[in-house]
Amino acid sequence: MMKSPVHRCRDVEHGRGESRAGSNGLQPEQRIPISKDFITSSSSSAMWFIRDTCGIVCSIITWLLVFYAEFVVLFVMLVPAKNLTYSIVNGTLFNTLAFLALASHLRAMCTDPGAVPKGNATKEYIESLQLKPGQVVYKCPKCCSIKPDRAHHCSVCKRCIRKMDHHCPWVNNCVGENNQKYFVLFTMYIALISLHALVMVVFHFLNCFEDDWTKCSSFSPPATVILLILLCFEGLLFLIFTSVMFGTQMHSICTDETGIERLKGETGKWGKVPCWEAMQTAFGGRLSLSWFSPFTGLSCKKGPIEHIAIPQGEIIQQEVIEIPLTSSM
Repeated sequence: MMKSPVHRCRDVEHGRGESRAGSNGLQPEQRIPISKDFITSSSSSAMWFIRDTCGIVCSIITWLLVFYAEFVVLFVMLVPAKNLTYSIVNGTLFNTLAFLALASHLRAMCTDPGAVPKGNATKEYIESLQLKPGQVVYKCPKCCSIKPDRAHHCSVCKRCIRKMDHHCPWVNNCVGENNQKYFVLFTMYIALISLHALVMVVFHFLNCFEDDWTKCSSFSPPATVILLILLCFEGLLFLIFTSVMFGTQMHSICTDETGIERLKGETGKWGKVPCWEAMQTAFGGRLSLSWFSPFTGLSCKKGPIEHIAIPQGEIIQQEVIEIPLTSSM
Protein backbone atom coordinates (compact mmCIF):
# COMPACT_ATOMS: atom_id res chain seq x y z
CA MET A 1 0.00 0.00 0.00
CA MET A 2 1.30 3.48 -0.78
CA LYS A 3 2.35 5.65 2.11
CA SER A 4 1.52 9.32 2.27
CA PRO A 5 2.57 11.84 4.90
CA VAL A 6 -0.32 12.18 7.29
CA HIS A 7 0.73 15.02 9.52
CA ARG A 8 -1.35 17.22 11.77
CA CYS A 9 -4.10 14.61 11.74
CA ARG A 10 -6.41 14.49 14.74
CA ASP A 11 -8.05 11.19 15.65
CA VAL A 12 -11.53 12.42 16.48
CA GLU A 13 -14.98 11.08 15.66
CA HIS A 14 -16.91 12.08 12.56
CA GLY A 15 -19.86 13.22 14.61
CA ARG A 16 -17.81 15.92 16.27
CA GLY A 17 -16.94 17.24 12.84
CA GLU A 18 -20.63 17.43 11.97
CA SER A 19 -21.41 19.38 15.11
CA ARG A 20 -18.72 21.89 14.24
CA ALA A 21 -20.18 22.21 10.76
CA GLY A 22 -23.50 23.12 12.31
CA SER A 23 -21.86 25.81 14.37
CA ASN A 24 -20.32 27.28 11.19
CA GLY A 25 -23.79 27.91 9.77
CA LEU A 26 -24.11 24.93 7.43
CA GLN A 27 -27.61 23.56 7.14
CA PRO A 28 -28.08 19.78 7.12
CA GLU A 29 -29.42 19.78 3.55
CA GLN A 30 -26.29 21.62 2.37
CA ARG A 31 -23.89 19.02 3.67
CA ILE A 32 -23.84 16.77 0.60
CA PRO A 33 -20.91 14.32 0.40
CA ILE A 34 -19.20 14.17 -2.99
CA SER A 35 -19.61 11.08 -5.14
CA LYS A 36 -17.05 8.30 -5.20
CA ASP A 37 -16.56 9.02 -8.91
CA PHE A 38 -14.51 12.09 -7.99
CA ILE A 39 -12.10 10.11 -5.83
CA THR A 40 -10.43 6.98 -7.20
CA SER A 41 -8.13 4.52 -5.55
CA SER A 42 -4.48 5.13 -6.24
CA SER A 43 -3.50 1.52 -5.56
CA SER A 44 -6.00 -0.54 -7.56
CA SER A 45 -3.30 -1.62 -10.00
CA ALA A 46 -0.70 -2.35 -7.31
CA MET A 47 -0.28 -5.42 -5.14
CA TRP A 48 -2.56 -5.27 -2.10
CA PHE A 49 -1.85 -7.20 1.09
CA ILE A 50 -2.82 -6.40 4.68
CA ARG A 51 -0.15 -7.13 7.27
CA ASP A 52 -2.51 -8.24 10.03
CA THR A 53 -1.40 -11.18 12.17
CA CYS A 54 -4.92 -12.40 12.90
CA GLY A 55 -5.94 -12.18 9.24
CA ILE A 56 -2.80 -13.95 8.00
CA VAL A 57 -3.29 -16.80 10.52
CA CYS A 58 -6.98 -17.16 9.56
CA SER A 59 -6.07 -17.23 5.86
CA ILE A 60 -3.46 -19.95 6.43
CA ILE A 61 -5.97 -21.97 8.47
CA THR A 62 -8.48 -21.65 5.60
CA TRP A 63 -6.03 -23.10 3.09
CA LEU A 64 -4.97 -25.88 5.50
CA LEU A 65 -8.60 -26.92 6.04
CA VAL A 66 -9.16 -27.11 2.28
CA PHE A 67 -6.00 -29.20 1.90
CA TYR A 68 -7.17 -31.50 4.70
CA ALA A 69 -10.48 -32.01 2.92
CA GLU A 70 -8.55 -32.73 -0.30
CA PHE A 71 -6.44 -35.34 1.48
CA VAL A 72 -9.38 -37.18 3.03
CA VAL A 73 -11.52 -37.07 -0.10
CA LEU A 74 -8.74 -38.33 -2.37
CA PHE A 75 -6.76 -40.79 -0.26
CA VAL A 76 -9.42 -42.06 2.15
CA MET A 77 -12.51 -42.20 -0.07
CA LEU A 78 -11.77 -41.97 -3.81
CA VAL A 79 -8.44 -43.75 -4.37
CA PRO A 80 -9.51 -46.97 -2.55
CA ALA A 81 -12.95 -46.93 -4.23
CA LYS A 82 -13.72 -49.94 -6.48
CA ASN A 83 -15.71 -47.91 -9.02
CA LEU A 84 -13.20 -46.06 -11.21
CA THR A 85 -15.83 -43.87 -12.86
CA TYR A 86 -17.13 -42.78 -9.46
CA SER A 87 -13.61 -41.82 -8.36
CA ILE A 88 -12.77 -39.88 -11.54
CA VAL A 89 -16.04 -37.93 -11.70
CA ASN A 90 -16.12 -36.99 -8.03
CA GLY A 91 -12.37 -36.33 -7.88
CA THR A 92 -12.52 -34.01 -10.89
CA LEU A 93 -15.56 -32.15 -9.56
CA PHE A 94 -14.21 -31.76 -6.03
CA ASN A 95 -10.75 -30.62 -7.15
CA THR A 96 -12.21 -28.13 -9.63
CA LEU A 97 -14.44 -26.57 -6.98
CA ALA A 98 -11.57 -26.52 -4.45
CA PHE A 99 -9.27 -24.84 -6.99
CA LEU A 100 -11.90 -22.18 -7.74
CA ALA A 101 -12.48 -21.65 -4.01
CA LEU A 102 -8.77 -21.07 -3.32
CA ALA A 103 -8.40 -18.85 -6.40
CA SER A 104 -11.38 -16.77 -5.26
CA HIS A 105 -9.87 -16.54 -1.77
CA LEU A 106 -6.58 -15.32 -3.21
CA ARG A 107 -8.29 -12.70 -5.36
CA ALA A 108 -10.44 -11.50 -2.44
CA MET A 109 -7.34 -11.23 -0.26
CA CYS A 110 -4.98 -9.55 -2.76
CA THR A 111 -7.43 -7.19 -4.51
CA ASP A 112 -7.70 -3.58 -3.41
CA PRO A 113 -11.27 -3.47 -2.01
CA GLY A 114 -11.65 0.19 -2.97
CA ALA A 115 -9.26 2.13 -0.77
CA VAL A 116 -9.39 5.91 -0.92
CA PRO A 117 -5.96 7.55 -1.39
CA LYS A 118 -4.41 8.27 1.99
CA GLY A 119 -3.63 11.79 3.15
CA ASN A 120 -5.31 13.63 0.24
CA ALA A 121 -7.27 16.08 2.40
CA THR A 122 -5.28 19.06 1.17
CA LYS A 123 -6.49 22.37 -0.16
CA GLU A 124 -4.68 21.80 -3.45
CA TYR A 125 -6.31 18.42 -3.99
CA ILE A 126 -9.82 19.62 -3.13
CA GLU A 127 -9.43 22.52 -5.53
CA SER A 128 -8.33 20.09 -8.26
CA LEU A 129 -11.67 18.25 -7.93
CA GLN A 130 -13.42 21.33 -9.36
CA LEU A 131 -16.50 20.92 -7.18
CA LYS A 132 -19.48 23.22 -7.33
CA PRO A 133 -19.96 25.99 -4.74
CA GLY A 134 -22.15 24.86 -1.87
CA GLN A 135 -20.97 21.28 -1.90
CA VAL A 136 -19.43 19.91 1.26
CA VAL A 137 -16.76 17.23 1.49
CA TYR A 138 -15.86 15.12 4.52
CA LYS A 139 -12.38 14.39 5.79
CA CYS A 140 -11.66 11.15 7.63
CA PRO A 141 -9.94 12.14 10.89
CA LYS A 142 -8.05 8.83 11.03
CA CYS A 143 -6.40 8.54 7.62
CA CYS A 144 -6.77 12.21 6.60
CA SER A 145 -8.43 11.37 3.28
CA ILE A 146 -11.40 12.94 1.53
CA LYS A 147 -14.23 10.45 2.00
CA PRO A 148 -16.42 9.83 -1.04
CA ASP A 149 -20.06 8.92 -0.57
CA ARG A 150 -20.67 5.48 1.05
CA ALA A 151 -17.04 5.09 2.19
CA HIS A 152 -16.14 3.93 5.71
CA HIS A 153 -12.87 3.71 7.60
CA CYS A 154 -11.46 0.27 8.44
CA SER A 155 -9.34 0.19 11.59
CA VAL A 156 -7.52 -2.97 10.40
CA CYS A 157 -6.71 -1.82 6.86
CA LYS A 158 -6.18 1.72 8.21
CA ARG A 159 -7.88 3.11 5.11
CA CYS A 160 -11.26 4.40 4.03
CA ILE A 161 -12.92 1.76 1.82
CA ARG A 162 -15.58 2.53 -0.79
CA LYS A 163 -18.83 0.57 -0.20
CA MET A 164 -17.20 -1.32 2.66
CA ASP A 165 -19.38 -4.22 3.81
CA HIS A 166 -17.17 -5.62 6.58
CA HIS A 167 -13.61 -6.68 7.33
CA CYS A 168 -13.25 -10.46 7.05
CA PRO A 169 -10.25 -12.03 8.82
CA TRP A 170 -10.71 -15.25 6.81
CA VAL A 171 -9.66 -13.40 3.65
CA ASN A 172 -7.46 -10.93 5.54
CA ASN A 173 -9.10 -8.00 3.80
CA CYS A 174 -12.11 -5.75 3.70
CA VAL A 175 -15.03 -6.72 1.51
CA GLY A 176 -15.65 -3.63 -0.58
CA GLU A 177 -16.55 -2.31 -4.00
CA ASN A 178 -13.70 -3.96 -5.93
CA ASN A 179 -13.49 -7.43 -4.36
CA GLN A 180 -17.05 -8.29 -3.30
CA LYS A 181 -17.43 -10.57 -6.33
CA TYR A 182 -14.43 -12.66 -5.29
CA PHE A 183 -15.68 -12.92 -1.71
CA VAL A 184 -19.10 -14.08 -2.92
CA LEU A 185 -17.46 -16.69 -5.18
CA PHE A 186 -15.25 -17.85 -2.30
CA THR A 187 -18.23 -18.44 0.00
CA MET A 188 -20.17 -20.14 -2.80
CA TYR A 189 -17.40 -22.56 -3.77
CA ILE A 190 -16.55 -23.39 -0.14
CA ALA A 191 -20.24 -24.16 0.48
CA LEU A 192 -20.32 -26.40 -2.62
CA ILE A 193 -17.21 -28.42 -1.74
CA SER A 194 -18.48 -28.75 1.85
CA LEU A 195 -21.78 -30.13 0.59
CA HIS A 196 -20.01 -32.41 -1.88
CA ALA A 197 -17.68 -33.75 0.83
CA LEU A 198 -20.61 -34.45 3.17
CA VAL A 199 -22.46 -36.39 0.46
CA MET A 200 -19.36 -38.48 -0.29
CA VAL A 201 -18.80 -39.19 3.42
CA VAL A 202 -22.37 -40.50 3.74
CA PHE A 203 -21.96 -42.78 0.70
CA HIS A 204 -18.58 -43.97 1.97
CA PHE A 205 -19.99 -44.87 5.38
CA LEU A 206 -22.88 -46.77 3.77
CA ASN A 207 -20.50 -48.74 1.52
CA CYS A 208 -18.17 -49.55 4.39
CA PHE A 209 -21.01 -50.78 6.60
CA GLU A 210 -22.05 -53.20 3.85
CA ASP A 211 -18.49 -54.28 3.08
CA ASP A 212 -15.35 -55.03 5.07
CA TRP A 213 -13.87 -51.86 6.61
CA THR A 214 -10.35 -53.06 5.80
CA LYS A 215 -11.19 -53.09 2.08
CA CYS A 216 -12.80 -49.64 1.77
CA SER A 217 -9.79 -47.61 2.89
CA SER A 218 -6.01 -47.82 2.77
CA PHE A 219 -5.93 -46.68 6.40
CA SER A 220 -6.87 -48.70 9.46
CA PRO A 221 -10.59 -48.70 10.38
CA PRO A 222 -10.11 -46.49 13.51
CA ALA A 223 -8.02 -43.95 11.56
CA THR A 224 -10.54 -43.98 8.71
CA VAL A 225 -13.46 -43.30 11.05
CA ILE A 226 -11.62 -40.46 12.81
CA LEU A 227 -10.62 -38.81 9.52
CA LEU A 228 -14.16 -39.06 8.14
CA ILE A 229 -15.76 -37.71 11.33
CA LEU A 230 -13.39 -34.72 11.34
CA LEU A 231 -14.15 -34.06 7.67
CA CYS A 232 -17.87 -34.36 8.37
CA PHE A 233 -17.62 -31.85 11.22
CA GLU A 234 -15.54 -29.46 9.10
CA GLY A 235 -17.88 -29.76 6.12
CA LEU A 236 -21.02 -29.20 8.18
CA LEU A 237 -19.54 -26.19 9.99
CA PHE A 238 -18.32 -24.48 6.84
CA LEU A 239 -21.43 -25.33 4.86
CA ILE A 240 -23.58 -23.48 7.40
CA PHE A 241 -21.15 -20.56 7.81
CA THR A 242 -20.45 -19.94 4.13
CA SER A 243 -24.08 -20.44 3.10
CA VAL A 244 -25.15 -17.73 5.55
CA MET A 245 -22.37 -15.40 4.35
CA PHE A 246 -23.27 -16.07 0.71
CA GLY A 247 -26.94 -15.27 1.36
CA THR A 248 -26.02 -12.13 3.31
CA GLN A 249 -23.77 -10.85 0.52
CA MET A 250 -26.35 -11.54 -2.18
CA HIS A 251 -28.96 -9.70 -0.11
CA SER A 252 -26.58 -6.74 0.28
CA ILE A 253 -25.97 -6.63 -3.47
CA CYS A 254 -29.64 -6.89 -4.41
CA THR A 255 -30.72 -4.24 -1.91
CA ASP A 256 -27.73 -2.00 -2.76
CA GLU A 257 -26.95 -1.72 0.93
CA THR A 258 -23.76 -2.80 2.68
CA GLY A 259 -23.59 -4.43 6.08
CA ILE A 260 -22.16 -1.31 7.72
CA GLU A 261 -24.82 0.91 6.16
CA ARG A 262 -27.53 -1.40 7.42
CA LEU A 263 -25.94 -1.53 10.88
CA LYS A 264 -25.63 2.26 11.11
CA GLY A 265 -29.07 2.91 9.64
CA GLU A 266 -27.70 4.88 6.69
CA THR A 267 -30.33 3.60 4.28
CA GLY A 268 -32.06 6.00 1.93
CA LYS A 269 -29.17 8.48 1.69
CA TRP A 270 -28.38 7.55 -1.90
CA GLY A 271 -30.27 6.56 -5.00
CA LYS A 272 -30.53 2.78 -4.95
CA VAL A 273 -30.24 0.83 -8.18
CA PRO A 274 -32.44 -2.15 -9.15
CA CYS A 275 -31.34 -5.62 -8.08
CA TRP A 276 -30.32 -6.85 -11.54
CA GLU A 277 -28.33 -3.70 -12.27
CA ALA A 278 -26.56 -4.03 -8.91
CA MET A 279 -25.74 -7.66 -9.72
CA GLN A 280 -24.23 -6.68 -13.07
CA THR A 281 -22.14 -3.98 -11.41
CA ALA A 282 -20.88 -6.33 -8.69
CA PHE A 283 -20.04 -9.24 -11.01
CA GLY A 284 -18.77 -7.25 -13.97
CA GLY A 285 -21.27 -7.06 -16.81
CA ARG A 286 -24.11 -9.07 -18.23
CA LEU A 287 -24.81 -12.61 -17.05
CA SER A 288 -22.16 -14.99 -18.41
CA LEU A 289 -19.72 -17.64 -17.27
CA SER A 290 -17.35 -14.83 -16.24
CA TRP A 291 -19.63 -14.19 -13.25
CA PHE A 292 -18.44 -17.50 -11.80
CA SER A 293 -14.76 -17.04 -12.63
CA PRO A 294 -12.30 -15.54 -10.12
CA PHE A 295 -9.90 -14.85 -12.99
CA THR A 296 -11.98 -12.14 -14.67
CA GLY A 297 -11.90 -8.53 -13.55
CA LEU A 298 -14.75 -6.13 -12.99
CA SER A 299 -15.27 -4.54 -16.40
CA CYS A 300 -18.74 -3.10 -15.74
CA LYS A 301 -17.80 0.53 -15.11
CA LYS A 302 -19.81 3.64 -15.84
CA GLY A 303 -16.73 5.42 -17.09
CA PRO A 304 -12.95 5.11 -17.35
CA ILE A 305 -11.09 5.21 -14.07
CA GLU A 306 -8.64 8.07 -13.95
CA HIS A 307 -5.89 7.96 -11.38
CA ILE A 308 -5.38 11.56 -10.41
CA ALA A 309 -2.03 12.61 -9.01
CA ILE A 310 -2.56 13.96 -5.51
CA PRO A 311 -1.20 17.49 -5.19
CA GLN A 312 1.11 17.90 -2.22
CA GLY A 313 0.09 20.27 0.52
CA GLU A 314 -0.80 20.65 4.13
CA ILE A 315 -3.63 18.57 5.60
CA ILE A 316 -6.77 20.65 6.22
CA GLN A 317 -7.86 20.61 9.84
CA GLN A 318 -11.63 20.80 9.31
CA GLU A 319 -13.53 17.53 9.06
CA VAL A 320 -16.48 19.05 7.15
CA ILE A 321 -15.20 21.29 4.38
CA GLU A 322 -17.46 23.67 2.46
CA ILE A 323 -16.87 24.65 -1.14
CA PRO A 324 -15.44 27.19 -1.99
CA LEU A 325 -12.50 26.91 0.36
CA THR A 326 -11.68 29.83 2.58
CA SER A 327 -8.24 31.19 3.33
CA SER A 328 -8.63 30.25 7.02
CA MET A 329 -8.26 26.56 6.07
